[in-house]
Amino acid sequence: MSTVVPLGFPHPSAIEPLEAPYGEKAEHVVTDGIPQIRQRVWGLAARTDATVTFEEFIYWAKEERLIEEEENKRYIQKNPNTVGGRVSGLVRKITGKDTKELRESNANSEKEEAVASQTAAHGRNSVDMTVTNEEWRIAARALRTSSWGTIFYLITTDILGWSGAPFVFASVGYGAGVALYVIFGLAAAFAGYNLWRVFLALDSSRFPMLSFGDPFLRIYGKKSRHFINFGQSLQQFLTVAVLINGQSLVLAQLASSKICYSAVMIIIMIIGMISGSLRALQHLGWMCNLSVWLNVVSFIIILVSCTHYEPLYEVIFNSTLIKTLEPIATFAGQPPAQYQQQVVGFASQFGAINVMVYAYSGALLFVAFLAEMRHPMDFWKGLFIAQLFIGVVYIFFGVFVYSQWGQYSASNIGNVVNPLRLQQAGNVLGLLTGFFAIFLYFNIGMKTVYLEVFQEILHFPPITSRKGRFLWWGLGPMYWIVAFVVAAAVPNLNGLVGFVGGLFSLNFTYSFPAILYFGYIVQEAAALPGEGFDPVTGVTTRHDGGTKRWIRGFMKRPILAGATFIYILMALATSGMGTWAAVEGLISIFGPDGTVATSFGCSTPLFDSTAIK
Repeated sequence: MSTVVPLGFPHPSAIEPLEAPYGEKAEHVVTDGIPQIRQRVWGLAARTDATVTFEEFIYWAKEERLIEEEENKRYIQKNPNTVGGRVSGLVRKITGKDTKELRESNANSEKEEAVASQTAAHGRNSVDMTVTNEEWRIAARALRTSSWGTIFYLITTDILGWSGAPFVFASVGYGAGVALYVIFGLAAAFAGYNLWRVFLALDSSRFPMLSFGDPFLRIYGKKSRHFINFGQSLQQFLTVAVLINGQSLVLAQLASSKICYSAVMIIIMIIGMISGSLRALQHLGWMCNLSVWLNVVSFIIILVSCTHYEPLYEVIFNSTLIKTLEPIATFAGQPPAQYQQQVVGFASQFGAINVMVYAYSGALLFVAFLAEMRHPMDFWKGLFIAQLFIGVVYIFFGVFVYSQWGQYSASNIGNVVNPLRLQQAGNVLGLLTGFFAIFLYFNIGMKTVYLEVFQEILHFPPITSRKGRFLWWGLGPMYWIVAFVVAAAVPNLNGLVGFVGGLFSLNFTYSFPAILYFGYIVQEAAALPGEGFDPVTGVTTRHDGGTKRWIRGFMKRPILAGATFIYILMALATSGMGTWAAVEGLISIFGPDGTVATSFGCSTPLFDSTAIK
């Protein structure tokens, strides 16, 4: 028996077009012969509408992709000197494809450009602006301008974090290190592919997707979106705690540990609080751009240091399990226990995986990147090239530094640089780039907490309102104080990175994208003849639901669904083992033979000559 879900827009014969504010569609609906006016919200305001069905999302997304394809053809024809234009022109010459259809479609673009100019003249946020369906879509599409080349830059900037690579090789050796970086790089690329496919299938100008939680709402429901938003907020909060720890190490080293380590953390916390007055990321854009180039200089400094000088052994002795000075040694397989820095035995391998996963993490922002693309079908190009570049950099830097410093290749590699002049130059650069990262992650993390938790669940006022502004300024210092408490309670950078990597980064990078893809392919395959969304009547029809529907969808695509499900189980198992290894590592490093630093203490895990045997 069919179940009919009356959603969507009513039949055109029952609509008398009315003008409505931007982002809304006023509809004149006839019910039992009685005219009724209702507001059908769509656009940005509709991305969290849990009443819209999966089938309706699918329908409008297909329409959107068709329009984007035509727009992209016109764009390439008007911009033949772009990479896409040159490739497209070469293909047309080889295949002899007729471009008459493209030339004719340009006539339609003139009307769209005129409407876009008129809409822009009114101002995007004008409350009293009235728009038609066509005008709304053009205005929404005007915000999507990024190319796949821009996506390459964004993904590389978001993910690339090479400093932990030498520690990975010091923990597992050359062979396993290269193999793991290749395997997890391919797995990260597959996860990006999962998000890309889901985005193409569910995103549209009518129902846009902007954050990681949006596709979960459309596939698994409202509760799943709240779960993802909470997890995302917690991960970004712990990332701020990690950055506080790393910045404190750099500042303590610059001060030659003449200041109590907890006091150093308080200084970092206060600087972070000051940054909390900035609510708009536009104030941080120039910082992110500068940070890329400062990171390049830091990269070169470490390569120069490791080829000409020995590492600063004192830092190793006070922040790891290694306490004796021995000749530098490298291994093809897993190094013996005496050469392990964080934890010995089987847990050391997963400790390395945690650091690696933390370095590969970044899929959390892929949905936001896709939402900025002019032609999101090209996302895979930027993704593939970025993941390849990132993997090559990780392997090159890790192998190069490990070959020079062996077992002394610490996770906080910048702190073991010799001589003093290079170390100080690297620390100054590290301090700047670290603060840029702190400002960025606090802004994104705090905004996620406020918008997705406080405003949506607890009904706080909008962040742009007067009350919202005061609440932002009040909650910001509390955010930093709690982050300081976490960082000061666990004053070990590698241990905290391992915990965040195992519990959060691994799932957001590998498990959750695959869970999304699994739900999408199963639900799509489960559709029966006569089911789907009818844009004329605005009705979604399903013949059944529940477990039966999920089983049918799985059995229709057993190979792809089965392989994705196995991938999910492997990712979840790796997360569990990684979290266990991180906890074991923290227990070991805070034992009698571990770091000299203690929770909320003054000892810095860098300098303490009495600890050297």
